[in-house]
Amino acid sequence: MAVSRGTVPFLVAMMLLTGVCNTLVTKYQDKQCVRNCDDEDPAHRMYFNQPVIQTAQMFVGEMGCWLVVALTAAYRRVASKRSPAENGYQTIGSSQPNGADDETPEEDQPSVLRGYRILLLALPAICDICGTTLMNIGLLLVAASIYQMTRGALVLFVGLFSVIFLRRTLHLFQWISLVGVVLGVAVVGLAGAIWPDVKANLISRGLSVITDSPDGLSDVSKAVIGVTLIAGAQIFTATQFVLEEYLLERSPIDPLRVVGWEGIFGFVVTVVVMLVLHLAIGRTEAGRYGYFDAAEGLRQMCNDRALLISSVIIMISIGGFNFFGLSVTRTVSATSRSTIDTCRTLFIWVVSLGLRWESFKWLQIVGFALLVYSTFLFNGIVQPPLEFLRVDEETEELLPEEPIEHQ
Repeated sequence: MAVSRGTVPFLVAMMLLTGVCNTLVTKYQDKQCVRNCDDEDPAHRMYFNQPVIQTAQMFVGEMGCWLVVALTAAYRRVASKRSPAENGYQTIGSSQPNGADDETPEEDQPSVLRGYRILLLALPAICDICGTTLMNIGLLLVAASIYQMTRGALVLFVGLFSVIFLRRTLHLFQWISLVGVVLGVAVVGLAGAIWPDVKANLISRGLSVITDSPDGLSDVSKAVIGVTLIAGAQIFTATQFVLEEYLLERSPIDPLRVVGWEGIFGFVVTVVVMLVLHLAIGRTEAGRYGYFDAAEGLRQMCNDRALLISSVIIMISIGGFNFFGLSVTRTVSATSRSTIDTCRTLFIWVVSLGLRWESFKWLQIVGFALLVYSTFLFNGIVQPPLEFLRVDEETEELLPEEPIEHQ
């Protein structure tokens, strides 16, 4: 199927839209009051704090990729019923028109994901569970823009793991840019710690199970813990990316199917873990209404229309984000995708300011600028400032000059 130059901006726009929507709607869920909402004292109100259920939502959205696979298969089946002349193909056994060579069928290509070995995709799914759950907890503690900026630490771990496990080579300017990313994340975290946004006590009971502090933590402590959890979660996400790259390099499987399989494995594991945690902690007096009280979380979601609708939006947006992200990677490059994803931070920050979910902080501007510049530098979008750091390699363009053919 040919992808024209005019299609790429649509894919980019939809990737940004679905990515921004997913983060903001998840934060919207965290701000929904579920108990004691009429209490005049904000400290007595309880808000939705179910990061494990939110992780399960994500995997339901990823399983939705199978719907895209099914629709694509149905379309091909209908298209195959057309006459060979209409489709531009000759009869079986003859050469393809225009001198094109037959591609090797997927079944005949070597693959490490054949048969029962498809279970290997459970490994990146488990990494996704750990990373996403930690990030959802962190999002409870910090503003959406700080959450998104802190995720910039991902490039550091991906770079390190790629060199160590995939034997990739990084230039000196890329190592310097990785240091810049870490500094940018540190500045963002510092801004959240020095000037934390005053919020209602979103997680007092959920956090008290972990900290044994009935009164919860101060806003500064929440910001520091939140940034630490989000940054640490990038280790699991980076491991997931490296595992996926390793498996995809050795398998002809469609990346969209990879997302679908990971959705299935991830959902099953998440549900099992959620049940175990509920029985062990959630149903106890100390764990009631906390992170692991799955029965209460599901009750809140079913009885609150805003939570139910936002859950559906999250599922659709995460499925769309994965689909459009993979489409951008396939039609342009992974470099362009990572650059576009970095730009998502700016939109989230602007929307959060507009909704008054957070206050403006000049130090965030410094951290944001350093983070974006370092990410652009790492991906070769901008040239290193010093001549001796530059390499004589052609940089990839955001829009290809000619349509790209792919299956």
